[in-house]
Amino acid sequence: RGLAPVGAMKSSWAGALGQPQFMPTSFLKHAVDFDGDGRVDIWNSTPDVLASIANYLVHYGWVRGRGWGFEVIVPESVSCSLEGPDQGKKISQWAAMGIERVGGKAFPASELKAEGFLLMPAGRSGPAFIATPNFYVLKQYNTSDLYALFIGHGADRIAHGDQNFSGSWGPVGDLHRSDIATLQRALEAKGYDVGSADGLPGFKTRRSIGRWQEKNGQAATCFPDAGLVAALK
Repeated sequence: RGLAPVGAMKSSWAGALGQPQFMPTSFLKHAVDFDGDGRVDIWNSTPDVLASIANYLVHYGWVRGRGWGFEVIVPESVSCSLEGPDQGKKISQWAAMGIERVGGKAFPASELKAEGFLLMPAGRSGPAFIATPNFYVLKQYNTSDLYALFIGHGADRIAHGDQNFSGSWGPVGDLHRSDIATLQRALEAKGYDVGSADGLPGFKTRRSIGRWQEKNGQAATCFPDAGLVAALK
């Protein structure tokens, strides 16, 4: 198509192209010439790079005027098993349940009637968030919760000078991936939907852990640990 010289189309080992790391199909669908020089250059042109990323996000449903989410404090009375993009509520409803923004900030009035989702990437062992649909648009770029969280938080710090999250990260790296997969298979055998037994503690695994803990009279932590692996084997 003459979009770039063959020798200039450098990629990662997996085929991801340029600064946005677009796969070839994404390059053809979303890359744009924003500096007006007649070429789509996601390797060297900053305007083309940023506009191409923006075009990608718009294609997947980015809502203008909304951020990605808010760090919150989740009281013990609210179960961490309510996490997930399929369990959304109006942000006013989350607030009515006792969920508050950190630092005593109020949720913006414009957000109260909008949908938000509980996000607890480390269960009770880390910071918690009310995410907007834009968070899950970021996950179209990379499916990792922590990747999307990093992008959103980095943007906040650039735009507003926000500092680190208030919530601290607990012991979240104590298990091998094979241990988590063992736990997932045990939960699947009991009828829980963990997504897949891939050894990655995604939101379906986290909330399944919480539901099992609640059913068995335990305080829900919604995150795998060695005790859970042993108990469910």
